[in-house]
Amino acid sequence: MNQKPFSRRSAFIFLITLALVSPALPQGAGVSDRRASQTSSASSVTRDPRMWREAMRIHRSAIVIDGHNDITTTMTNDNYDLGGDPPAPYRTSLARLKKGGMTGEFFSLYVRPWYVTHGGAARRTLDMIDSVYRAVERHPNDLLFATSAADIRRAKQQGKVAALMGIEGGHAIENSLPTLREFYRLGVRYMTLTWNNTNDWADAGRGEHTHHGLTDFGREVVREMNRLGMLVDVAHVSDETMSDALDTSKVPIIASHSSARALNDQPRNIPDDLLRRIAKNGGIVMVNFYQVFIDPAASQPNRERSAQLKAQEDEIEQRFKNDPERIAEEEDRLEAQHPLPATPISILIDHIDHIVQVAGIDHVGLGADFDGAVDMPEGARDVSELPNITYELLRRGYSERDIRKILGENFLRVFGQVEAYARRNGGHLSGQGSTRRIPPPVANPNR
Repeated sequence: MNQKPFSRRSAFIFLITLALVSPALPQGAGVSDRRASQTSSASSVTRDPRMWREAMRIHRSAIVIDGHNDITTTMTNDNYDLGGDPPAPYRTSLARLKKGGMTGEFFSLYVRPWYVTHGGAARRTLDMIDSVYRAVERHPNDLLFATSAADIRRAKQQGKVAALMGIEGGHAIENSLPTLREFYRLGVRYMTLTWNNTNDWADAGRGEHTHHGLTDFGREVVREMNRLGMLVDVAHVSDETMSDALDTSKVPIIASHSSARALNDQPRNIPDDLLRRIAKNGGIVMVNFYQVFIDPAASQPNRERSAQLKAQEDEIEQRFKNDPERIAEEEDRLEAQHPLPATPISILIDHIDHIVQVAGIDHVGLGADFDGAVDMPEGARDVSELPNITYELLRRGYSERDIRKILGENFLRVFGQVEAYARRNGGHLSGQGSTRRIPPPVANPNR
């Protein structure tokens, strides 16, 4: 371990000192009081100034990569310009990306399952790709369109944010390997094999388990992604699908926005046995910040909120039944008006700690899911607050070298290995590729 000004030993001494000078909780304090006492986050009055300066030094010099941001949906639906203020309840902007020290942001190309039954999944993906190009062309001094690990490093050197793209939901390729290749040509560098919906070739974690993992075509999708140099993303997939992807992939995989199931038993989180397999594969789990995924205490309030808002959400869905994008925006606004009880940033850091303990320091990163959910932990509510992550890691005794790995270097290693494998396999995107397609799902004739 690198010996830095705040080693594990000095961080431990700091915590003991803080405990001695902090007032004790009254006897019989409730769970909410105990949770509040744990919130000693980088935004709190107990923040140590010297440690904060050290955290900022590390953060500003590090490569910081976020594996998943859904602001692309608003950019596409509303022509939102990142140079302005984001429409409520969304929070991503150029100013906040810079304040947060972002080096590489993956703009999510999230295609709702509605487009499977009504048609147009690939076109929706193209529209979202265009919105990322529009942002880069509007802000050439701030954004750099990136398709490689080298591009991310170049963005850091130039003081820009690398804009990358990842498809969320394998149904976007409409069961066509040629379509997958076209998305790669346009700059897409990862694809989440499923969203919450099971598609024709892969089971989703929160969908029906009809295939028991990947079908033969699903395994061919994984192999083709390997050949192209596109990262295989197993966020959202079922455990069986994840296992099949690990069996099939010849290169490291990623989970672009998933957390640890051992700390919160959610199907979107990854169990320890698969964390260990991802480590053996050389891959990386990029931790999701969403409160419901990381904090067991958020589950019941979330269920209560859903029940409370059901009538209003039903009315929204009826009023905009032919406009899935408007439904989602209106429901996001409604949820934002009824936030969940606060989750301390310590709960988020616990997930990073757990993955480090189970999979190792080389296999964890950040995949916040900003603007894909409205409920995020205190001190990590949007991209501007990412330096608080560095502070909290430093406070727990992580070395500068290990913090840099978590912030971005682990992802760069994986990305580089995937690119190297593709180069070794010839680099002819279509000439060496399969033209296999399977019949698309039947579109709804009543749309």
